[in-house]
Amino acid sequence: MSITPESRANAAPPASGAVQSIGRFVFRFRDYLAPTGLVVILLLTHPEHLFGSKVANMWADLLGLLLCLTGQIVRVTVIGYAYIVRGGANKQLHAPTLVCEGFYAHSRNPMYLGNFLLLTGLAVIYNSRWVYAFALPAYLGGILSIIRAEESFLHEKFGTDYTDYCRRVNRFWPRLHGLRETLAPMTFDWKRVLRKEYGTTFAWTSAAIAMLIWERLVHFGYHAEAGKIMFLALAYVPILVAYGTVRWLKKTHRLDS
Repeated sequence: MSITPESRANAAPPASGAVQSIGRFVFRFRDYLAPTGLVVILLLTHPEHLFGSKVANMWADLLGLLLCLTGQIVRVTVIGYAYIVRGGANKQLHAPTLVCEGFYAHSRNPMYLGNFLLLTGLAVIYNSRWVYAFALPAYLGGILSIIRAEESFLHEKFGTDYTDYCRRVNRFWPRLHGLRETLAPMTFDWKRVLRKEYGTTFAWTSAAIAMLIWERLVHFGYHAEAGKIMFLALAYVPILVAYGTVRWLKKTHRLDS
């Protein structure tokens, strides 16, 4: 692999103690911080009508959904071809091996890239200046603090192997050249995708539908948008069924690889 200027810059020194502490805190409680933040946003802010135009608002919703789907595709590709373990007992940073294959041969943090696309998509759907000004930057700061803590952990555990990996591979933006050749000999593990990803998929689709319904209630009221609201509510039924089915399959070990 070629060493790009970005990857040279990304071979950063270990994070400071304060950054590591913040990153470890965010990592440990990340499953609670995201839904709590979503509830706070819904309680304290309102979606805004883009340019005062119903058509512009519709296109913004479609753009937001496209960003979410792109983030989902990134996550599915990463998990399906090479899943990385960074969560151990008590939600502490943990990495039994240095994963460098699959998508990780082209980006060191593709899962966080997927996460950011998901959250950005939801922000575009909701379309609030307060979300753009505070929530997204706060989320990005949380991601960066986790990454710096992980980098320090991996530097300490894997030494020069990780340093060389940082020099070869970009921190975020994937190097697309050669990606097809990298993935071609690998087997895609659909069962692993379902096991690992069903919760995230359920979470973002639930949030997207809730936001789409909420913005219609705020802008137009229930009676004016009753048909669309009912359609969105009915569209949520197969999502619930799919979530319950996959969860049952996982709990009964039918998805074990």
